[in-house]
Amino acid sequence: MERFFATRVSGFLLLAVLLGLWQYSAGRWVTSPNWPPVTQILQALWAGIASGELLEVFGSSLYRMLTGYAIGVAVALVVGVLMASVRLVHAALEPLVELMRPIPVPAIIPPLVLLLGIDDAMKIFVVAFSAFFPVLVNTIAGVRAVDHVAIDVARTLRVGRVRTALRVVLPASMPYILAGMRVSLALSLIVTVVAEMISGSAGIGYYLMTMQYALRPSDMYAAIFVLAALGYVLNRGFLAIEHRVLHWYHVQV
Repeated sequence: MERFFATRVSGFLLLAVLLGLWQYSAGRWVTSPNWPPVTQILQALWAGIASGELLEVFGSSLYRMLTGYAIGVAVALVVGVLMASVRLVHAALEPLVELMRPIPVPAIIPPLVLLLGIDDAMKIFVVAFSAFFPVLVNTIAGVRAVDHVAIDVARTLRVGRVRTALRVVLPASMPYILAGMRVSLALSLIVTVVAEMISGSAGIGYYLMTMQYALRPSDMYAAIFVLAALGYVLNRGFLAIEHRVLHWYHVQV
């Protein structure tokens, strides 16, 4: 516990030092209106929260992100278990997966705009597409790493395939799956912002571009601060859930 708090204090201390350097550099080392002092950014941050503008902006982005993330993870789990368990399914889908997995997200947004428009459907699809592959790859690896003895015992006890997958395979492969879900969570936030920047009319990405064009750097940096804090909170929250779900795994490690 002491080591945990010592690590956190040192991390936040470094962050405070960097912000202090930023504050000192504004107007001294960097004389630009696009490099405002931290105090001015915090004032813009407080004003945005008090007016409800930032809360509304981040609320809409979180909705798109979490919806797409949930869809991508759910589909990846089903497809991953099937690909790892059924050779025919793996042989049929593996070339398609390997062809689509390296495609950068900005490259698929223009055709998706033509197909789905610029509303939430396109952005949710892009997030689901991005969240799908890390979970899929880790699910396949996790299912294949399950001890065959456990599966043989389930067969000996005449446990059905679906029940074996839910009660034996998925719990045993959870460390792999949650690792993929954690990667996808951060990726989903990034992709949400990028999609809103490219073709958005609301959300944090659109807000950042609007503040840039309006020459309001303090508001732009304030949104970036909130975005960084949101990413940190999401990651810490996911780690807390992971430690609770995998308490047996962390004890072994």
